[in-house]
Amino acid sequence: MLTDPIQWAQIRRRVLVEGKSIRGVAKSEGLSRNTVRKVLRHDLPVRFSRRPRESATTEYEQLIYSMLAENETLPQCERRSMASIYRNIRDHHGYGGSYDCVRRHCRAVQIPQVSFVIRPTGSKGTIDSLTIKKSPRMYRIDPHVQSGSANVTLHLHRDRRMERANEVADWIDRLRGDRLERTPGGQKDVIDHLMRKVHDPSSRQRNRAISVLAHEQGFSIRRISLCLGISRNTCRRYLRAYLDGGVEQLFAPMKRGTRMAENEELKAAVFRVLHQPPRDHAINRTSWIMRDLRTVLSRQGFPVSHQVLRQIIRGAGWKWRKARIVLTSTDPEYRKKLSMVQKILANLASDEAFFSIDEFGPLAVKMKQGLMLGPPGPQRVVPQWQKSKGCLIVTAALELSANQVTHFYSKKKNTKEMIRMLELLIDRYADRRTLFLSWDAASWHVSKKLKQRIKEHNETAVGANLPRVEIAPLPAGAQFLNVIESVFSGMARSIIHNSDYPSVEDTRAAIDQYFSDRNQQFRESPKRAGKRIWGEERVPSTFCDSNNCKDPRWR
Repeated sequence: MLTDPIQWAQIRRRVLVEGKSIRGVAKSEGLSRNTVRKVLRHDLPVRFSRRPRESATTEYEQLIYSMLAENETLPQCERRSMASIYRNIRDHHGYGGSYDCVRRHCRAVQIPQVSFVIRPTGSKGTIDSLTIKKSPRMYRIDPHVQSGSANVTLHLHRDRRMERANEVADWIDRLRGDRLERTPGGQKDVIDHLMRKVHDPSSRQRNRAISVLAHEQGFSIRRISLCLGISRNTCRRYLRAYLDGGVEQLFAPMKRGTRMAENEELKAAVFRVLHQPPRDHAINRTSWIMRDLRTVLSRQGFPVSHQVLRQIIRGAGWKWRKARIVLTSTDPEYRKKLSMVQKILANLASDEAFFSIDEFGPLAVKMKQGLMLGPPGPQRVVPQWQKSKGCLIVTAALELSANQVTHFYSKKKNTKEMIRMLELLIDRYADRRTLFLSWDAASWHVSKKLKQRIKEHNETAVGANLPRVEIAPLPAGAQFLNVIESVFSGMARSIIHNSDYPSVEDTRAAIDQYFSDRNQQFRESPKRAGKRIWGEERVPSTFCDSNNCKDPRWR
């Protein structure tokens, strides 16, 4: 708020006398155009007046006054407490505010402070006029007057908060006008500095100067804070700074405390954990994610938020790198096969199961490259030529309705392994009526031997009380529609990339644990599993023609 009368006069002269534009004056003075227009509307700076805030007790003031007035006629032991007044207006009059509002209002009112007995002078027993010499802002007239009485008693309720605030406000007005009757004690140059800050455009600087001068004048901290609209703790902080370091410390810029992201001990702990593999902390991953990193730091006595953790890592130059890949099918019967799969899924009954089947591998067990957080400096490299520690193939089937994975390890990709998966699913889901098997157009998925085995099973399925088996093939070259590819991609991102397992057995153990944890998570939460790694797979584990399940980055 602009209060400097000299600057006020200069702005008016430049616009009204010299003919400068409002835009140019506002730009040169560092003010808004609305402020300049306000200066042109008034000859002198407008006195600041705080707009009164309507309290929750406004509608209940007269009721509270009557209860407090009734207390004056009762013995001390029978008077209503402020809590009793609050409960009364809440339970019987619909008050919806807080107890603190009622308490502050009761404390601010002194009941009754002054009483006048006036005889009626009008022809009908009414009061013609009443002159009160006190300021009307400090008193309120009780409107409850009994008609027809010979004498009328008017109670003037005094608002102590308003009286105190007005007294300090009047003193501040005289301070800004340099019309102080008494000069505060202290050195002349210090007082001159404080007086200049009283006219500072910044309200924070003005409040600091006024707080010190008003305290030197003898006003209490409560009255100063009430008038300036600041808390008492803020006023105490201003006075403490002035006593400790004078005006230099009083008007010094506020120093921000040490941020959490700048804590050297925390930064050392973050990078100490980042330099260690997650498996050393019982986490079945090969690269860190924020959730696991935060969990490990909390165990070590460094509780930290995700935002602070990101600030620390990004400040050190660490970042993620990723790419987008789009795949396309060339099958001429793409729409026909896609419609058939969608129709089966749309009409899937509770006693039927739909399986997405595929193989992962062959996977050579050796040091793997992948995406991970890395410090600035030399790029991490993986030798191109490595001696393999072994090889494995994972054959798996994903049941879409329950999101359960059935898997085993194969030596080759052939029809024999598909028949093995068929028999495993029939045995595990023997209580179902029909099993739908969906896979891509690989040769061992569409072989005559596999079709003959399915035909033989269906001929005896009804008599043996076993489920029938139906095939729902995917279009050729449409591995991105095979939902289990998304599961494989999530598994590879989690435990295959950036890995260096010592043997095939260790790799199998990690894969088994991953699928076991995933199945358990979806048994406990039948819907999509939140922010778990299998909830963050490439696409949700549902069939959709817009899916891009297979991601070469994680294969």
